[in-house]
Amino acid sequence: MALSLEEKKAVVAEVAEVASQAHSAVAAEYSGLTVVEMTELRAKARADGVYVRVVKNTLARRAVQGTDFECMQAGFTGPLVLAFSQQDPGAAARVVKEFAKGHAKLTPKLVAIGGQLLGPGDLDRLASMPTRDQAISMLMSVMQAPIAKFVRTLNEVPGKLTRTVAAVRDAKSA
Repeated sequence: MALSLEEKKAVVAEVAEVASQAHSAVAAEYSGLTVVEMTELRAKARADGVYVRVVKNTLARRAVQGTDFECMQAGFTGPLVLAFSQQDPGAAARVVKEFAKGHAKLTPKLVAIGGQLLGPGDLDRLASMPTRDQAISMLMSVMQAPIAKFVRTLNEVPGKLTRTVAAVRDAKSA
């Protein structure tokens, strides 16, 4: 069913707004997926904070114009589903990667982050990026390590003294 000009403008505005706030984007070819499978993909994406939309390529080109994902415009060919990460940079890549494992007909074509177009092979690298909570946890453990080592070192002095006194006591009693 053809869209009217007003409907096209609304789609472009919606996708442009999401793209302007997104951290990363993945475009995957979905040719051959059933409606049930696409619904499953959308539900998984929604649960992970990923915006997923099937948009005509001409409208997608207009929507990403002026955003960090303008580099993807040349690759918008064929039936593509666009996934934008809204919460953390690796979310869209994780959703597409996990869904593609069980559905061979979903093939990643374009990956973009920070204005850079990456190849489909870089999907794994983007998907393995830690979430915000994981990154904070890693940072805290790195910040805690020197202090913990200092405390263990300070604790070793009285411990060594105690062991020395115990050894002297044992030597005198023997």
